[in-house]
Amino acid sequence: MDDPIEPANLRFLRRLVTVLTVVMIAGVIVVIGLLVTRLNRKAPALPDQITLPAGKTAHAFTQGADWYAIVTSDNEILIYDRLTGGLRQTLQID
Repeated sequence: MDDPIEPANLRFLRRLVTVLTVVMIAGVIVVIGLLVTRLNRKAPALPDQITLPAGKTAHAFTQGADWYAIVTSDNEILIYDRLTGGLRQTLQID
């Protein structure tokens, strides 16, 4: 028995699906690798103490990758640089 001759469109479609499968597998591997390397990175440590300006009382705290913020009881947000500990920005909440 002879094998039937495969149409050119079907051969192209089979190769296209194979290439797309390989590209998707490589993409998933790259995404997983990036997630593993990025999520295992440690951020700079926070200081043991944070000195607030005179008369300010901390109400809440939050942090980002290279900053941390203190919300004071008089509705002000103080944003500090994590590496230097210096005050970056002050925001007044209305």
